[in-house]
Amino acid sequence: MSDPSAERPRYALYYAPRAEEALAIVASRWLGRSPDTGEARDIPPVGSIPRERLSELVADPRLYGFHGTLKPPMALADDVTERDLLDAVGAFAATERQIDVPLLALVELGDFLALVPAERCAVLQDLADRCVIEFDAFRRPAGVAELTRRRAAGLSARQDELLRRWGYPYVMEQGRFHLTLTGHVKDPGERATILAELQDRFAPFIDQPLAVRDLCVFRQPAPDRPFTVLARFRLGGGRRLTTQVWRAA
Repeated sequence: MSDPSAERPRYALYYAPRAEEALAIVASRWLGRSPDTGEARDIPPVGSIPRERLSELVADPRLYGFHGTLKPPMALADDVTERDLLDAVGAFAATERQIDVPLLALVELGDFLALVPAERCAVLQDLADRCVIEFDAFRRPAGVAELTRRRAAGLSARQDELLRRWGYPYVMEQGRFHLTLTGHVKDPGERATILAELQDRFAPFIDQPLAVRDLCVFRQPAPDRPFTVLARFRLGGGRRLTTQVWRAA
């Protein structure tokens, strides 16, 4: 069964470091793309993992852009526009404050690798929860095909409840803020090689604080097209920092 929402642009509320920040630069080199500029680059091989294989292993986070999710991707409801969403996010961001995550850790989340707060950060989780709730009126309800696809992964009763209510199963207490660095790496040897590489590349950020200064709107123009930063709002800062007028190829 086809899902009409699948052909619509999708929008998400993310934290993402600014393009000029060291974390964004290192992450864009690792993933091979910057979501701010759209610039793509070749990914060099890592250890015994050839370039082509590594490109496969980071394909998902490269598509979405380096980020931490606050409101998962959604198609817009019929009665709202992109401008409506941007205006609402700007107004919301102006009432918020910067969040300082005490420490970042590099961890294995199942079979993928990510940077996460070393300990639960209540204020960051609260921001994510409120983004899910506050902007749900902008979300086009998930179609049958989308619900079926999500359920195929195997969901708990609580996750299915969240899927039905918010369009995504891993939100609220079922979600964990993370900055994804790989897709699924099922081979333990590959995962160990990549983990060692990431520990080296991201060493300046591991066991260091993270300043969450901005609330970003990312846009995906069509399925299989990359997400890019559409607008970036400074938390508590009032003005919009950037709006992209181009669309990623």
